[in-house]
Amino acid sequence: MSDALPLANDLRFGAINGAFDGQQARRAVQAVAAMGYDSVFAGDHVAFTSPIIDPLTEIAFWGAIEPRLTFGTSVYLLPLRHPTIVAKLVATLDRLLGAGRFIFGVGVGGEFPPEYEACGVPIKQRGGRTNEAIEIIRRLWTEPRVAHRGKYFSFGEISMQPRPLTPGGPPIWIGGRAEAALKRAARLGDGWIPYVVTPRRFAEGLDFIGAEAQRAGRKIERFGTALFIFCTMGSSFESALKVSAEHLSRRYAMDFREAARRYAALGTPDDVAAKIADFRKSGAREFLIDMIAPHEERDAMLERFAGEVIPLVRRS
Repeated sequence: MSDALPLANDLRFGAINGAFDGQQARRAVQAVAAMGYDSVFAGDHVAFTSPIIDPLTEIAFWGAIEPRLTFGTSVYLLPLRHPTIVAKLVATLDRLLGAGRFIFGVGVGGEFPPEYEACGVPIKQRGGRTNEAIEIIRRLWTEPRVAHRGKYFSFGEISMQPRPLTPGGPPIWIGGRAEAALKRAARLGDGWIPYVVTPRRFAEGLDFIGAEAQRAGRKIERFGTALFIFCTMGSSFESALKVSAEHLSRRYAMDFREAARRYAALGTPDDVAAKIADFRKSGAREFLIDMIAPHEERDAMLERFAGEVIPLVRRS
């Protein structure tokens, strides 16, 4: 791991949650807090293979219910929206939640081209739009007046008030595992949230980010190293793999069995803890657990993870 990236000492565990109505969202966030998780993160799509609601709205709802948790997006598809609107929404959310309680994870997506078409955004522009948008958002959060003339966005001088409560705005963590995403994390991000990576690739990604930050002359004082990881618990690795592959293949409309085998944390508490511990050795400090299971079994698995897996990882 690169010495250029200051890694946190503590481990944190969050749950990925997705609800479809207020009653479900209330029940889920209260359950996660009671289980002892540190955070809850929400995913984002405008249109997807299964129902999904807007994450910023959902997080505002969660925050009014559960004051003990940190909240985040994993990840918000920034290029689908205009950055001035996003800057306003996130600044408002940060003020409502309170300083330090929101992590703005952003990514480019692209797995589902129809949502780009539906939003009027050329999919091949998603990387460039994201880079420019991050720069605009940071300026709107920190500068008294901002005008911008760029490749994708242009506007005259405005003042966006009130600013976020978090000094400088909420941390922006970058999703993705391609080289462009790693460069974005190094030059523009406060953290990195990949998924479907191996422990080795996670460590290599941190090395790349650290080296790229040094090349850019950037001194990073604090950097989040998170991992979004699919997890299914069961009596054995193979039984968990069967459940995980079935649900993920349906979610992503493709055969996900081999990807689940390679990248997910599957099996008994010992199996799952061993996988998480490998990522800890590679530099991950925040684990975002997407528990893949039938809906009626998901809470029980999250509780088992909290009670049996987390203690094993902390002792490793």
